[in-house]
Amino acid sequence: MNVTFAAPGQPKSGVLVVFCPEDKKLQGLAAEVDKRTGGHLSRAIKAISFEAKREQILDLVAPEKVSLQRIIVAGLGDPAKILVREAEQLGGAIAGYLQSARVEGAAIAADLPLEDHPAEEFAALLASGAKLRIYSFDRYKSKKPANGKGLSSLAILTTEAARAKKLFAGYEAVAEGVHFARDLVNEPANKLNPAEFAARVKANGKAGLNVEILTPAQMKRLGMGALLGVAQGSVNEPRLVVMRWQGGRKGDRPVAFVGKGVTFDTGGISIKPGPGMEDMKGDMGGAACVAGLMLALARRKAKVNVVGVIGLVENMPDGNAQRPGDIVTSMAGKTIAVLNTDAEGRLVLADALWYTQDRFKPKFMVDLATLTGAIMVALGKEYAGLFSNNDELSARLYDQGLATGEKVWRMPLSPEYDKMIDFEVADMKNIGGRNAGAITAAQFLQRFVNNVPWAHLDVAGTAMDSNRTAINQSWGSGWGVRLLNRLVAEHYEG
Repeated sequence: MNVTFAAPGQPKSGVLVVFCPEDKKLQGLAAEVDKRTGGHLSRAIKAISFEAKREQILDLVAPEKVSLQRIIVAGLGDPAKILVREAEQLGGAIAGYLQSARVEGAAIAADLPLEDHPAEEFAALLASGAKLRIYSFDRYKSKKPANGKGLSSLAILTTEAARAKKLFAGYEAVAEGVHFARDLVNEPANKLNPAEFAARVKANGKAGLNVEILTPAQMKRLGMGALLGVAQGSVNEPRLVVMRWQGGRKGDRPVAFVGKGVTFDTGGISIKPGPGMEDMKGDMGGAACVAGLMLALARRKAKVNVVGVIGLVENMPDGNAQRPGDIVTSMAGKTIAVLNTDAEGRLVLADALWYTQDRFKPKFMVDLATLTGAIMVALGKEYAGLFSNNDELSARLYDQGLATGEKVWRMPLSPEYDKMIDFEVADMKNIGGRNAGAITAAQFLQRFVNNVPWAHLDVAGTAMDSNRTAINQSWGSGWGVRLLNRLVAEHYEG
């Protein structure tokens, strides 16, 4: 979809979207159009008792007095309560309606006096929401839906068109990262194995990322027995991918993001039940987020040094697969008894986290993983679980989660939970029992971060098959790209 910005003014033809606040007092171009049509909009609003709730839509055939075909009135709700996420959601809701109405091109009159948002910011956020919403994944459909070409062009009318265009460039870069992450999660596992995932990330080198791919032989030399143990049952070899963006000052320590990338998870020898196993193509949602985030940061030329590390494996149950009861040695030198081969993501992250902190000495690390079903029992699909050894990092993640709508909720970590994963014949076991499953998984990971400020985001409920929103109707959500981009932008660029 092509997005443009222009000064306010009635388009010569086509579809125009105008806003109506909950007090029904039309402003800007909406008021001008209403006056020019002899009160056409006001009468329609009154006739159907249009409440102007946010994202409510009133679709009108334009009267003869104007050259437009249709005028769409979008409810604004209370303008004083529009935050960043509400503005993006509003843009997404409008784009979604235009798509469903088979509108190929439209203009949105964004000329509203909002106290908490400069005109250019409101316009750019509307466009961002629209860009996020129009994503679709239909590459494997032999026949495309016969519902027209879809929304291909959108003009945002604002008094600050030049500034809005400049601001939107950053949002568009983030949307590109979100779309990349969604593509990865939506891909079937027979198309996206670890090597192919790594190759697609490697292609992002064109955006300015430095991408390094470690082979099984290199990982073996580094002592990554935990990650390699997960992968040994698959014919598809594992990869460890390192992405670097050097946008900050030379010599500045980077910030780091680490992702779990199990491109398909059968559970291994501890095989999962059949129903729903097809969803395990999305067990690489954490790695997809990191890949999408790194692309977004490179595209918008973020002024910070960043490292992204993703461990890519396929967990399969062949004759060479690791068995329940096997003991593996991690890169940290710590031994792990694998009591359940379906608790594999933490093994992948153990080596990836240790490698990241050991090689790059980052200011902090955030890992993302579709790690436990237990987190969905606790939080459903509204929040990702947040576990951390650092209060400042936790608070920043929480605040930016509220700002973007990609919300996190902090869960406890405590030495008492360590007792649940201690083991008599190894340093630890990879499961802690029935209780506190998400917590013991995080407690396990904490053993591999040393003293680096660290946060773990359990995204099992948000990265795939999450609740649909005005800016996402995709099974693979790309969750976390916007959250972490905003974390970096607000606190670590300079």
